[in-house]
Amino acid sequence: MDSFKTFLKAGHSPTLFASFLYFAFSCCIWVLNGAMAPFITDDLQLTAAQKGLMLSIPIFAGAFMRFPLGLLAQYIGRKPATLVEMGLIAVAMLFGYFFVHTFNDLLAMGILLGIAGASFGVALSLGSGWFPPRYKGLAMGLVGAGNVGTAVSVLVAPPLAQAYGWQTVYGFAAIAICLPMIVMIMFAKEPPDRDAHASFREHIACLFEKDGWAFSIIYGVTFGGFIGLTSFLPSYYYDQFHVSKVEAGQLTMLAAFMGAALRIFGGWISDRWGGVNTLTVVIVTVAISLVLCGLSSNSLTATTLLLMVCFAALGAGNGALFQLVPLRWPLSTAVAGSMIGEIGALGGGLVPNAMGISKQYSGTYLWGFVTIAVLAVISLGMMRVMQVRWTRTWAEKGGRARTTPAAPAGSYGKQAVSR
Repeated sequence: MDSFKTFLKAGHSPTLFASFLYFAFSCCIWVLNGAMAPFITDDLQLTAAQKGLMLSIPIFAGAFMRFPLGLLAQYIGRKPATLVEMGLIAVAMLFGYFFVHTFNDLLAMGILLGIAGASFGVALSLGSGWFPPRYKGLAMGLVGAGNVGTAVSVLVAPPLAQAYGWQTVYGFAAIAICLPMIVMIMFAKEPPDRDAHASFREHIACLFEKDGWAFSIIYGVTFGGFIGLTSFLPSYYYDQFHVSKVEAGQLTMLAAFMGAALRIFGGWISDRWGGVNTLTVVIVTVAISLVLCGLSSNSLTATTLLLMVCFAALGAGNGALFQLVPLRWPLSTAVAGSMIGEIGALGGGLVPNAMGISKQYSGTYLWGFVTIAVLAVISLGMMRVMQVRWTRTWAEKGGRARTTPAAPAGSYGKQAVSR
C-alpha cells in the first residue's frame, strides 16, 4: 500500500484517473455493435458475411484514426485532443440514435464508432506523462485497464437493447460520454513530457524504425486479439452454444474483464521483471489457450475458462508492451503509442473474419483459433531475435527501464542524450 502511495505521489493522480475514465468510456462505445450483434443480426436479418463486416468496420476505423489523433495531440496537447474526440463521439452517437435503420446505415455507424477506438495512445500518454520512467509501466497499465469498458459494454448493452431497442443504446452512449468530458476538463493537467519544438519528422520517427513495426506486430496479437475476440464472442456464444443474447454478453464480460484487470498487472510486473520477459510468458500462454479453446468447442464451461485464461494473458501482454514504449520513445510517446495502437488494432479487425471463414469453409471455428495462435508464435520468435539489440541500447536485460543512460544507437541516440 505504501509503495502504491509512493507511486501516486510520483505523478499526477487526477490526470491518471481522468485518462482511465476517458479510455474506459471510449472502449465501451467502440464495441457497441459487437455487444449488440445478436439483436442487430436478428432485426436486420444479416448474413454471416454481413455480420463479420459489421464487426470488423469499427475495429478497422478505430485503428486508422489512432495515429492522426496522436499526431494532433502532439501539437495541440493531449488534454485538448481528448475533448475534441469526445465531442465527436457524442455527435456520432446521436447519428446512431436518429439515423441508423438499414445495413448501409449500420456500416456508416461502424466508421463513426471508430472515433471512440482512436483514444488509446493519447489516453495512455496523458495518464502516464507525469510519472518517471520506473513507474511508466504501472501508470500505463492503470490507464489501459480502461479496457474494462469493453466488459461493461457487453454486460450492459444487451439488456438495454432488449428493453429499449438497440438504436436507443446509441442515445444512452451520447449522454454517457459527457461524464468523462466533465472529469477531463475539471481534473486533468497537460503533462510536461512533450517536445513542442520537435520537427514533424521527429514526431513521426517511429514510422520509419524497425522497432515501431515490431511493437505493432506484437500488439496486433495482444490487443488485436483482445478487441477482435471481444467483438466476436457474443456472436460465438450465441451461435455455438445457443445461449440467450443477454447470456452471451455476460459470458463475454467474464473474459473481457480478465483482460482489462490483468493489464494493470502486466504493466506492474514489467516494471520489475521486464517487458520482454513478461511478453514471452504471455504469448506462449495465449497460443496454448487458443488452441485448447478451439478443441473444446463442445464444452461451454471449458471454453469459458480457457477464454478467461487467454484474455488474462492478452491483457497482461498489453500492459507489458506499453511498459516498453515510453522507454523507447520518451519524448514522443503519444505519437508512437498511437501508431503502434493503430497498426496493432488492425489485427483485431482480422479476427472476426478469420473465425467466420473457418466456420464457413471447415464447419468449425477451430482453424480460426489455430491461425491466431500461429501468428502469436511467429511474433514471439521475432521479438526474441530483436530484443538482443534492445537490451544493448535503450533497455536493461529482460526489458526493464535503464538506470543509466544507454549508448547512442541510431535514431534513439538523440532521445537518449536529450534525457
